[in-house]
Amino acid sequence: MKPILKHVQLILVLFFFIFLGNLYALEEKETITLPISLSPQTTACVGCHRIYTPGIVQDWLAGRHSKTSPGEALKKTAIERRISSENPPVESMRYTIGCYECHSLNPNSHTDNFNHFGNKINVVVSPDDCRTCHPVEAVQYSGSKKAHAIKNLIDNPVYYALVSTITGVKNADSGKMNAKPPSGETLHETCLGCHGTKIVAKGMKPVSTKIGEIMFPDLAGWPNQGVGRENPDGSLGACTSCHPRHSFSIEVARKPYTCSQCHLEPDVPAWNVYKESKHGNIYFSKYDKWNFNSVPWKLGEDIQSPTCAACHNSLLSTPEGAVISERTHDFGSRLWERLFGLIYSHPQPVSGNTTIIRNSDGLPLPSTFAGEPAAVYLIAAQEKKKRLDYMKRICSTCHSSDWINGHFSKLDNTLKETNEMTLAATKLMTAAWDKGVEDKANPFDGPIEQMWIKQWLFYSNSIRYASAMTGAPDYAAFKNGWWYLTNTLIEMKNMISIREGMEKEKGRD
Repeated sequence: MKPILKHVQLILVLFFFIFLGNLYALEEKETITLPISLSPQTTACVGCHRIYTPGIVQDWLAGRHSKTSPGEALKKTAIERRISSENPPVESMRYTIGCYECHSLNPNSHTDNFNHFGNKINVVVSPDDCRTCHPVEAVQYSGSKKAHAIKNLIDNPVYYALVSTITGVKNADSGKMNAKPPSGETLHETCLGCHGTKIVAKGMKPVSTKIGEIMFPDLAGWPNQGVGRENPDGSLGACTSCHPRHSFSIEVARKPYTCSQCHLEPDVPAWNVYKESKHGNIYFSKYDKWNFNSVPWKLGEDIQSPTCAACHNSLLSTPEGAVISERTHDFGSRLWERLFGLIYSHPQPVSGNTTIIRNSDGLPLPSTFAGEPAAVYLIAAQEKKKRLDYMKRICSTCHSSDWINGHFSKLDNTLKETNEMTLAATKLMTAAWDKGVEDKANPFDGPIEQMWIKQWLFYSNSIRYASAMTGAPDYAAFKNGWWYLTNTLIEMKNMISIREGMEKEKGRD
């Protein structure tokens, strides 16, 4: 009998909040106009949340989900659709996509599912939930490097050694630099802020709210919107990294500010280079006149210069509607070369899960320290050409073939020469290890080692991005560019000589 009474009490509380929401709207002369086709559950959600989290409700109302149903979305022509499922859940076909339609999916898979005023609700909406209406996009994303971002960083012992060395707490006791591993909170605020955390449900906890104390799931690693976030249902990634909740705007995802949250100097300076490039110049001069919501995105009509999304993943067409590039949510699938490599640039990996890579030295790196690629794990020459030709097709909507071929020829030369400069620094680094003036046990914690890191992580990358993104000469020359590539070699050589001299002095003593 008690469970029945408790259920009745929850229903009464729920109706009270809906009534309270309506009363509040009248008293405040609330002008919110709600969609007519809301499900009963979402109607109840909005009844409370329009009072207690009005920003969320307003954001959702501004988005497309509040204005259409899966049934209406399927009426559009194939090229105009933003839904890739042919068979969405029958019960949702006539309702707009609201709170309940997203937060109630796959409850048995979610360890963060809880009873919230009579409804089984998930705190975190995952890619597997979005898959209900967007299965093609979810599958594409699941195979990408972005989806595996946390795994690729934390489960690779070499990468993790770099991360923990950089972010761990240091002291200089006994004249030696010591470090302890970074706390989870530090990682969350640094590398995992972009790569994503693992969200773990630890049980329930009381939370004080405006309406009193409510029991919510106690989640470790939350909040986080990293691209490789591991969700409570076991899925990888966060659609909200690019389509922020609760409007899930395609406009926000298409503007370069979204990518600029993570792709910044000194290690991944795509945003900084874009701002200096001719494409960026046109964007900042004219973007207020562009159409960021059109599907497909018509080059020349909707936009006059590419953004990150245009090159990497958007569905692009001519003004007449002829498809130039298909939409993809695997952001590396059009790319043939990985500019950001450890230690060298190299062909794109075959799998988004790069932890499987082993080079001929047995290390989980795409190339050896001497620059030999782990070819079996990287795309072959034929696939590289296919992807390059695909990108050239996008470029050809605005540029002549001579311009395009000249651009990519320069990029090829940049990759070759920056790899040569990285190799020169690596040879010095190897010599320092062999001579005992640096300790190879941790290849990232010594002063010479950190100069070497800058050579490939900052300076080589800066030049490559400047070359790839149609010109930002300052980033190729003086702003983390060739000046520093050359200067670092001189500093490394001098530091090795100084250290050798110090070791000889110790030997005489």
